[in-house]
Amino acid sequence: MTATVFAPDSAQPLAELERSAAGVAGVLADLGVRQGTRVLFKADNSIAWVTVLLGLAHAGASIVFVDHQDKAEETTRIHRLTRAALSIVDDDALPPAEGETVSVHQLLAAAASRPSPVLDGPLDLDVWRGLPDGLIMWSSGSTGVPKGVVKTGARFLKNLERNADQIGHRPDDVLLPLLPFSHQYGLSMVFIAWLVRCSLVVAPYRRVDRALRMAGETGATVLDATPATYRSIWNIVTRRPDPMADLRGVRLFCSGAAPLDPTLVDRYVELCGKPLLDSYGSTELGNVAFATADNPVATGRPVEGMGVRIADDAGMVLGPNEIGEIEVDSPDLMEGYLDPTGALAPVARGWRRTGDFGRLDEYGNLFILGRKLAVHRMGYTLYPEQIEVRIAEAGCSAKVIAVPDDRRGSSLVFFVEDETGADSAYWRERICAVLPAYEQPNQVVVLDRLPLNRNGKPDRKALEQLAAGPVAEKPAEVSV
Repeated sequence: MTATVFAPDSAQPLAELERSAAGVAGVLADLGVRQGTRVLFKADNSIAWVTVLLGLAHAGASIVFVDHQDKAEETTRIHRLTRAALSIVDDDALPPAEGETVSVHQLLAAAASRPSPVLDGPLDLDVWRGLPDGLIMWSSGSTGVPKGVVKTGARFLKNLERNADQIGHRPDDVLLPLLPFSHQYGLSMVFIAWLVRCSLVVAPYRRVDRALRMAGETGATVLDATPATYRSIWNIVTRRPDPMADLRGVRLFCSGAAPLDPTLVDRYVELCGKPLLDSYGSTELGNVAFATADNPVATGRPVEGMGVRIADDAGMVLGPNEIGEIEVDSPDLMEGYLDPTGALAPVARGWRRTGDFGRLDEYGNLFILGRKLAVHRMGYTLYPEQIEVRIAEAGCSAKVIAVPDDRRGSSLVFFVEDETGADSAYWRERICAVLPAYEQPNQVVVLDRLPLNRNGKPDRKALEQLAAGPVAEKPAEVSV
């Protein structure tokens, strides 16, 4: 099968797309882009996005990724911080308020007017691989202003080669990532398609019904999405006479960006006889661990060369099935963060604390138990995301938000995701049946859908704002 990049209205062989990308690199050179020039790139998923990405890498630019939904103020802040010499945006993305800007379509039109470059094989990305700041991405900002994460192309691509080897991506695969390409997970899938020389589907990831239709039309074999998207898929296909009509060719259902709910995994096993394959990683560390078709346990084992261990608060390494903080020694670690002047502030290599709770079983499989976000309540130290894991095992998908409380130390608001219409009293009873009194909710609020951030993770900031205001259930007293 010829590696092809599919879009809703077109299909382009990968080799042809690369020639277009080489043309884009030529246009970028005409615009003054040289080795290491920082270029801000803000656009939504499209074949044009993939073409410009590869053109930037071929030109040896330092690529500053910006979410296409960011407001102009945030884009201007990033532009100033990174001192980008050029901004590339699509028709729907707001550019920074200053500096030179060119549109994606202007680049492609200019490239099309140039003589078609001759390529003897894949694009040469060697210069880009060697840049200390080949990629500048952004932390989630869940604890403050997003930080600029600086990575080399070499380490980023090497991490993806390890990833592809462990998962088992093949040249005959058709990858369907229902993810924004400007973030770690989505960008990984674009480059894996390029590395493996397999097909890629650029689907409207916010319109799951249309994306499913494309899955069937293109013969998608590997699906990557967040747990929230998998819930939407399940809700759509289970209402159809033939639920698997569009997904029959999918051999791997891969998940990331947020913890998987065991109930959701069970639904997919029942639906198609295949589990959702979970994963663990971060923008800073790269992709760390993956469940696979032959080892569909938790987030699976770490990829080759990746060190993972569990430690207690004193730094003592713990044994199998003991819960503690996850530490990672990544050969694919970022170079560092951007400092306030936009320069690289290097980080030390070696073991790094992640701020995540987890455990390793006796076979080396990594289980994620949530963020190490301690709250104090009635004399107890609690970890909301560990509570979420326990109630998920009882069939309740919820996020637990702690609200300051002068008397208790904190009150707990449980936001339960439930489309069936069950009320808060029903969920309170189920929750309290599996939790000790000091972990039980003060309030239970039932939502059809949890709010999500742009990475597809539950938006904790939005839930904290909801919890701080009026809620739908009268507070209940909890005592011990």
